[in-house]
Amino acid sequence: MTQGTQGKGATTPTLWDRTRQLAAQEILQTALRLFTHQGYDETTIAQIAREAGVSQRTLFRYFGTKEDLIGGTEEQFAALLTETVRKQTADVGAWETLRAAFKAALSLHESPEQALERFRLVHHTDSLRAAYLGKRVRCQEELLPVLEARLAPSGTDRGQARAIVATAFACFDAATATWLESDGQGDILDLYDQCLAAVRS
Repeated sequence: MTQGTQGKGATTPTLWDRTRQLAAQEILQTALRLFTHQGYDETTIAQIAREAGVSQRTLFRYFGTKEDLIGGTEEQFAALLTETVRKQTADVGAWETLRAAFKAALSLHESPEQALERFRLVHHTDSLRAAYLGKRVRCQEELLPVLEARLAPSGTDRGQARAIVATAFACFDAATATWLESDGQGDILDLYDQCLAAVRS
């Protein structure tokens, strides 16, 4: 198996990589369609696999749990947020750094329409909502030491860093809820900026 290059340091996905991506996308689209039409709790893994044309074993190779079909694994999500925060240059402030992390998380969705489907499912399904809230708390704890290290030179202590992270997540949740109420009108990050401005004023 060979890999080509696209410019310096870039790699071209192999045929195997592209095949896996297409298969994962087909499974995901099938799952979202079934979840939307008949409900998350009412949809089984067996049904998703059957309609996507794969075995359950194959499905679990791409998505470890049924919940992963909605928002990806918790480890991947936390890693994306923390890595995005780490990559921000030292001159980028805490609020801008966390905004970049949310932007990276939103980029996991193929389109605003797919994001709308996922967020609706999470907000309107009790089991997914509870799982999301737990994931959010754990992600905040993962982000805390990374942000704290960035803020240390300015004299910001752990408690203050925790408050900044919690406020950012609360504003993101408020923006998402507002976006859902408007049936996906506008941009979540613009709504996030408005929510944060209201808190900080």
